[in-house]
Amino acid sequence: MDELVIGMDLCDTYTKVCCGEEEQSWTVPTVICKKKQTDEWYVGKEAYGLVLTGTGIMVDKLISLVMKDGTATIEGVKYGAAQLLEKFLERVLRLPKEEYGQEGIAQLTVSLPRAEGRLMDVLLTCADGLRLSRQRLHVISHTESFVYYVMSQKKEIWATQVGLFDLSDEGLSYHELKVQRGMKRMVVQAEGQEMEESFNLDILENAAGGKMADRILCSCGERLLQKKLYSAVFLTGKGFDNLDWADGFRKLICSKRRVYGEADLFARGAAYHAADRLRPKTAYPFACICEGRLKATVSMAVRQKDREIQLVMASAGDSWYEAKTSVELIADGQDYVDFAITPLDVKKKRTVRIPLEGFPERPERTTRLAVTVGFLDENTMAVAIRDKGFGELFPATDAVVRQEVTI
Repeated sequence: MDELVIGMDLCDTYTKVCCGEEEQSWTVPTVICKKKQTDEWYVGKEAYGLVLTGTGIMVDKLISLVMKDGTATIEGVKYGAAQLLEKFLERVLRLPKEEYGQEGIAQLTVSLPRAEGRLMDVLLTCADGLRLSRQRLHVISHTESFVYYVMSQKKEIWATQVGLFDLSDEGLSYHELKVQRGMKRMVVQAEGQEMEESFNLDILENAAGGKMADRILCSCGERLLQKKLYSAVFLTGKGFDNLDWADGFRKLICSKRRVYGEADLFARGAAYHAADRLRPKTAYPFACICEGRLKATVSMAVRQKDREIQLVMASAGDSWYEAKTSVELIADGQDYVDFAITPLDVKKKRTVRIPLEGFPERPERTTRLAVTVGFLDENTMAVAIRDKGFGELFPATDAVVRQEVTI
């Protein structure tokens, strides 16, 4: 193969990696270990081996460390969480590079349990250290990985509703996907939730614990799947590697339903996403509404050549993290800017008005505005409107309005 197309499932306890359509995959504990009195770093089984022999110092739970902006002191040297994560990623990415004899990475998509802005920022910083162009790195949520995985299967798999149970060291979670047709553009809606009834996988090591876990899963399954028509249900995560302990749950979900197991579902979904970024035209012509994606379209009514049009600043289904738009407009006798927020249910469309407080008074059509729209998360829009003046007659001022808007 030419440059690698990689999907990665990055979690606090484990990291999974796969390449494109290849069957080969890797599962590595999310730990980094420094060999004592050297500058050598190791991951996975080698890391645990060094710790067991007393020749290495290990740091685990790297994602949690990043989220709290933590540090780790090793042999008197303080390492930041981002620095340790970069070292970990560099060594994990060596696995597919060595397997396929290829150093270049065409696209890398990282799937996270939750699309946390802070972690996404750190991953982009890590890309710089890994000499990987930021344009080649993409970060999505587990829910979005689930969407890409399912929508890469045959149509009968996603004909109606699709469910996913994920049981791992991270806990128990459930995801659900539904395709909506009959609109101008096909829409895929998906959502995920962590189950309060979660349990530690260690209890599966004995019969009594397995029976209790089976009862918990049956309770969740009965509540979540009741009276719904599913075209498929998927199982993923370490807890489902073996279902001998889950006799009741197995009977429940297999009743009149297709059930599939895929241990690397999130990594493979991320790989499908990465591969699609290389195509001149997407293989997934739908709007994806899920965690990490905008659930409404943001637009402005503007006049262009004596005709009013809706200038779209961000569309439903765009990645909130990547969505940022800047435009320059001329105010036409108004001291405010209106934004139309249009969710999928157009009946809930609303207008948000932002007054141009502190802007100088000028004759009509002599104030240029620089309008920038970005997002702090999938539910919060950040708007900045600056006075750009109007040539030499009306120089720009320092006037600026900033406002956060819930969409």
